[in-house]
Amino acid sequence: MRKIQLANVSQLSDYDDIIDVRSPAEFAEDHIPGAISAPVLDNEERARIGTLYKQVSPFEAQRLGAALIARNIAGHLETLFHERPREWKPLIYCWRGGQRSGAMAHIFAQVGWRVGQLQGGYKTYRRHVIDELETLPARFQFRVMCGATGSGKSRLLHALRMQGAQVLDLEQLAQHRGSLLGNLPDQAQPAQKMFETRLWDALRRFDMQQPVFVEAESRKIGILSTPTTLLEAIRKAECIAIDASMQARVRLLMEDYAHFLHDTGSLKRALVPLLELHGHKIIEQWQEMAQQGEWAALVADLLSRHYDPAYQRSTGNNFPRLKEAQHVHLSTLDETGLLRAVQTLCPHAG
Repeated sequence: MRKIQLANVSQLSDYDDIIDVRSPAEFAEDHIPGAISAPVLDNEERARIGTLYKQVSPFEAQRLGAALIARNIAGHLETLFHERPREWKPLIYCWRGGQRSGAMAHIFAQVGWRVGQLQGGYKTYRRHVIDELETLPARFQFRVMCGATGSGKSRLLHALRMQGAQVLDLEQLAQHRGSLLGNLPDQAQPAQKMFETRLWDALRRFDMQQPVFVEAESRKIGILSTPTTLLEAIRKAECIAIDASMQARVRLLMEDYAHFLHDTGSLKRALVPLLELHGHKIIEQWQEMAQQGEWAALVADLLSRHYDPAYQRSTGNNFPRLKEAQHVHLSTLDETGLLRAVQTLCPHAG
């Protein structure tokens, strides 16, 4: 039997695979990036053991839990891990580095694998992420893309990444486009903890000697909140002012929000929260335009009446260096226009 190695968060990259043995619900809320979900108790089993522990006795709960855990580990050995070689080196973790991960680590060590167990489990990992998000942002030179809705900021970030620049795409990590209508079709946002894990994982991989391009965002991206230290670092950073014609912006938004063109009812409902700002008359006009399929006119009116004034207020208040920003005009928002802008921002890119 091999000896179980106790590992800390700084040693994650030393292992071939990271195995999360917590329940599927715990895994879905947040997990170490790249971890494999191999629960030793499923959601129902975990609840059942917890109830037994509180209402009957710890001994009965532990006896039943041991049987369930052993059965589930056997199933994983026969399926998920049945082809792993003798030299395989997995790292196992649970909530606090206790019984669940200990049970699987013990059996894996009996098999002969070079198994590690994460000290303190997910709880310690989570504390590490929180601490890192307090300090990492201040170490980077952010360059913030500022521009009105539809001006191509997200597309430009993607083009920069494709040319080798460092990009922190907050909307991609949050799975939301950042506006009132920004929910992605058939795609829920991650939990707040998972969003923070994604941010930490992105930041820790960046070269601190190179700039990091990021889009100007509000604190809230859909239902998620950008950590305060990161938000402050971004708002203090050098700005790049992006502008594009109204025609190009309308075309881009009709492409990006095409799902609303096929679900008029959903769009009409999404406009209701703007009632307090714009009143019944304007909301009804917008809803009627949607009903009639007057998409270009509706998008242009939404931009001029709502999004552009909101952008001017928010950006002017939150990004003090915008007045000294480098200006980039996107004459077109296609691949050629974006590549031209990339060459302006990063002459040596690609």
